[in-house]
Parts: sequence; structure tokens; C-alpha cells
Amino acid sequence: MPHSAIVKDNVAVITGGASGIGLAAAMAFARAGMKVCIADVDGARLTEAATKLSSVTDATKVMTFAVDVSRADSVMELERAVGAHFGGTDILMNNAGIQPGSTLFEEPDNWQRIIAINMWGIINGSRTFAPNMIARGKDGLIINTGSKQGITTPPGDPAYNVSKAGVKTFTEALQHELRNTKDCRVTAHLLIPGFVFTGLTAKGRTEKPAGAWRPEQTIDFMLARLEVGDFYILCPDNDVPRALDEKRMEWAAGDIIENRPPLSRWHPDYADAFKRFVEGK
Repeated sequence: MPHSAIVKDNVAVITGGASGIGLAAAMAFARAGMKVCIADVDGARLTEAATKLSSVTDATKVMTFAVDVSRADSVMELERAVGAHFGGTDILMNNAGIQPGSTLFEEPDNWQRIIAINMWGIINGSRTFAPNMIARGKDGLIINTGSKQGITTPPGDPAYNVSKAGVKTFTEALQHELRNTKDCRVTAHLLIPGFVFTGLTAKGRTEKPAGAWRPEQTIDFMLARLEVGDFYILCPDNDVPRALDEKRMEWAAGDIIENRPPLSRWHPDYADAFKRFVEGK
């Protein structure tokens, strides 16, 4: 059975909903008979996405909204518009994100943009939508899209890692707050995708790499894990099994416990030790 919030005529709002994982989620919710609002910064892509959604559901159940998730006032306008059009929200998927690349000592504008969209977008969405979702008195979901890079924090893209580490921490705090709120039937969940072939990860490629999942596979996995109540929805992909992800995450936590150098997995003095750890030796 699907999660109790995923039912006919309930309302789902997806930021970053015009493409990739967001659009795949919108299509899945629409096929379940839900009313769907896709919100995105790109108006042209919103129009294209709405046409796709209308192929699987009645057009009256589809709403689009141009939003800048980095701005709290823009997200407030989105929440009010959904309330006026559909009566409220039952599922919020804070999915909007960017990954333009970053270096540690570059000018701050790129860092500020990445953190504003990837982290503040999720904070703005959750803080804006949650009170009225709770007040509805119905089962509801807040799904925040994180990243494995926010947990294992590999070198090479520090701004993205910082933003997604913040998403993890915020979503854990959000779920703690929700479960301690009287009469609250809304729960928070952290989606942790694997390698998914989207516009964010294509990097000029036109064909899906063999190791990547399609966005639809990621959403199918997410829905299955929501059904059983997972908070951490840790997605595998075709290259990296869950067992290896778990080893990488365990090693990252071990850096603190063992007082190893930060990011010791990539430190030449620890290469053999990490290999033995993965192999269970």
C-alpha cells in the first residue's frame, strides 16, 4: 500500500519540479490521482513539464508556479497560491538544487548562490509550508532532497557539500520537531539519491551512463521506502551498492571517533587502511 498521504485528490508541491527527480516525482504523484503543483525558477521548462503531466492526469489537477526558493517571500507566495488554488498541501518535496561546481577560495558569489538555493531553499520551504500542513490534521510528508556528498563530503566541490550537509542536519531537526508537536501527522524524510542521470549530473553527456539510475527509478525507490516509514532514504545506483555506501559513511564518522585527518579516505597514508576496511579485513 502507498503511504497514506499519497491518495487521490491530496495535494503535492514539488520545487525543482520541472525536470529530473522533481518531474519524476510529480509524474508519480499525478498517476496516483493527486493534485500536483510543480514549482521552478524556469518558466519555459514549467510549461513543458505541465504538458507532460497533463498526459497522465486531468489538466485541472496540474498547477505551475515560478519560484525562487532562495527567497522566503517567493516561497510564501507559492504556499499562498497553492492554498488558494487547491486548498492546502499534503506533500511538500523540497527538491530544487544546483551544482555548478566550486572551489574553496573563489569569490563568494558562487558559494552564496549554492547555499541559498540548496540549503536555504529547503529551510524556506519547510518553515513556510509546515505550519499549515500540520493544521490540516491529515497525514502529510515533507521530503527534502539531500546528497551522499553531504554525508561523506568528498573533496572537489566544497560549497555543494556544505549545502547538502546542512540539508541533512536541518531535516533531522525538522523531523524531531514534528514528532514532538502535539497532534502533528506530518513527517519529514531525507532523500539521499545515488548517481542519477539528470540535467544536474549530465555534464554535457546525452546518454545515460551505465552506472546511473534514471530519475524514475529513484522515485520508485523513494515511494517504496516511504511506504515502510524510512527517514533516511539512501538510494543505491548501478555502480555503488548500499553496502559500499554504508562503509564510506561509517569510515567518515570514524574520522572523528579515531581522530584521523579529515577526509582521511583520500589521504595517501590511509588508502590501504580504507581498502582493508571495505573488504572487512
